[in-house]
This record gives sequence, structure tokens and C-alpha cells, in this order.
Amino acid sequence: MDRIKNGNELEFAVFCIENTAAHLGISAETVYSRLTEQSSILYDYIIPNYEILHTQGKEYIVDDILDVMREKGVLE
Repeated sequence: MDRIKNGNELEFAVFCIENTAAHLGISAETVYSRLTEQSSILYDYIIPNYEILHTQGKEYIVDDILDVMREKGVLE
């Protein structure tokens, strides 16, 4: 499990959580729970792919995260 190594990764993780929550119309706390407690998406997908993902646009990033959440069964 990759942990957040620096401020850039932390800022990106917050960006992903907040924008995914806004898109879904749910709280950031709920999204964080789904990405960490109900799955390992944050540490097994988002952080390891930071270098690739952070170069993409917000819509692409959110759509990608939603796809992974669906695959992992944490999004209805």
C-alpha cells in the first residue's frame, strides 16, 4: 500500500475526494470512507497513479475515479 509521500500527493488526494464528492452530491467524508475504508482505491490506485492522473483534467480524473469505484463495488 503506497502512502502519501509529499504535499503534492496530499493536495491531489484532497482534490480527488472533494471533486468526486461534488460530482456525486455527497459529502467528502463519505467519498473518503469509500476510497479508504470500504476499498483501497486511494492508496492502491489514486496515489500510485498520481504522476499520470494529475496531468489530466478534472472531468477525466473524476470520471476515472467513478469507474474504479464502480469496479470495486463502492458506488451504486
